[in-house]
Amino acid sequence: MIRKATINDLDTVKHIAEACALFMSANGIHQWNEHYPSKRVFKNDIQEETLYVIIADDGILCGCIMFSNKKDALYDAIEWLNPDSKNLYVHRLAVHPDYQGRGMARKLMDFAETQAENQNYTSIRLDTFSQNKRNQRFYEARGFVRLGDVYFPKQSDQPFHCYEKVLEITA
Repeated sequence: MIRKATINDLDTVKHIAEACALFMSANGIHQWNEHYPSKRVFKNDIQEETLYVIIADDGILCGCIMFSNKKDALYDAIEWLNPDSKNLYVHRLAVHPDYQGRGMARKLMDFAETQAENQNYTSIRLDTFSQNKRNQRFYEARGFVRLGDVYFPKQSDQPFHCYEKVLEITA
């Protein structure tokens, strides 16, 4: 089950992000750290009603995804496939390591893509860490096209690859 996150989910979501950061670091992927994603960032996502959580069959909240139509200024440097108009931006997709490999990330992305299509967005945009080859394969298999790089100095000196998936408009 996927639902909007509430303030009661804040500590659990932060714990999931921390578990993911440790898991990635243990595998040589230094993508998330003490600066990002912060509890404040997740709290803001919840207040703006842009954070969604997934509940596993065992009733455990095990993952999250944030999406909105707000474009980070950092993305202005990218030559996107679609003009800036009605684009959905995905951030902070996380699945607790104990629940990875069970299709939770796929379900969260399916949900985001369905929401984008239902609201007539023209594309979905996101970034993923250049050292996270698993994520790159995941997005590319879903039809996302790599377009360029951005940098988040508080997270890494390595680039983050930007991706876009153009959606078919059914009007």
